[in-house]
Amino acid sequence: MSAAETPPTGPLAGLVVLELAQIMAGPSCGALLADLGAEVIKVERMPGGDDTRRYAEPSVNGESAAFMMMNRNKRAIAVDLKTEGGRGVLKRLSGRADVLLENFRRGALDRMGLGYEALHAINPALIYCSITGYGRSGPAADKGGFDLIAQGVSGLMSITGEAGRPPVKVGSPVTDLNAGILAALGIVAAYVHRLKTGQGQFVDTSLMEAGIHQTAWQAAIYFATGVAPGPGGSAHVLAAPYQAFPTADGWINIGGANQGNWERIARLVDAPELIDDARFATNSARMANRDELAQLLADHLRTRSTQEWLRLLDAAGIPAGPINDIGQMAADPQVLAREMVVDLDHPVAGRTKALGVPLKFSATPGGIRCPSPTYGQHTREVLQQCGYADSEITELAAAGAVHLGR
Repeated sequence: MSAAETPPTGPLAGLVVLELAQIMAGPSCGALLADLGAEVIKVERMPGGDDTRRYAEPSVNGESAAFMMMNRNKRAIAVDLKTEGGRGVLKRLSGRADVLLENFRRGALDRMGLGYEALHAINPALIYCSITGYGRSGPAADKGGFDLIAQGVSGLMSITGEAGRPPVKVGSPVTDLNAGILAALGIVAAYVHRLKTGQGQFVDTSLMEAGIHQTAWQAAIYFATGVAPGPGGSAHVLAAPYQAFPTADGWINIGGANQGNWERIARLVDAPELIDDARFATNSARMANRDELAQLLADHLRTRSTQEWLRLLDAAGIPAGPINDIGQMAADPQVLAREMVVDLDHPVAGRTKALGVPLKFSATPGGIRCPSPTYGQHTREVLQQCGYADSEITELAAAGAVHLGR
């Protein structure tokens, strides 16, 4: 570990993870594990490393903002797995690691002699996690995966946006991020099994499955009725009123997801007569007449500003909130109180900001210990810890098997 780095803390302290992943899904999984204390060694390809390093805009002093966001708390080595020396490095690393995380296409690492069976023979306790586009089995298993494509295949794009408009994806790369979360959960579950048995195993998830996992309410409706729901804008598919409404100066989200909240909303907007109106008396009736109800409420809500309504709704105990842009989110007092925006000192980019740790623990808190690594920054250090002599490391670098950074 570099002298500038804080020793890992958190519930996963001591867990060693090799991350052979790039862009979003795999690195987001690695970041979660690292935030919770795992030692994550990012094994980047040669030449160039993680493709995200070449996402030039936006950048800070030439360092990709996207790469820095997804790769804090990690050490990085650069290895050419197409060389015998590079493959030897990975095999030696796998012998001391607890987890290997990868997002190669099916068969790519097997052809290099670095698949699950080969590395399991070296280290039977190794947990080997694969994130692909469609999973490791089935007719689409060999296809590559991208978030946009997965959002379409999984049904997410069919339920996102406004009715009658062209298909639109969820604003964030939700299948990538959810695949990372599912992979992290799978790794932790496999680790619990290993603590009981001493045996590692293969963990397999995909962007497609991560997207399907997000369709729970709409899938429930389809399974019950045989009718596939379409896009509903900001409205809920099972409760009303529960959506975004216009105000005098913007928009506000209001959640009237039960009868009590609905009746409080009606009284607050000075429309108590709506409570006994047969069109809105029950949730089923409100859902059947949702568009009409939304228009009536919007007429009342346009009479005051967003902040005025927020004060009144909060005082009445009605769930409500602003629709923040990312800058407003990053300045929100609750966000800051929960340490969801943190400052880091990067060796090239200088002072930067990152998102914080979304899980809090009373006894073993995680944390952001260090910024994202530069390309090959820790190659020599990690190889020394694996028992390579300096002369061997120099020979590997001269042969093009590893890159030693700068």
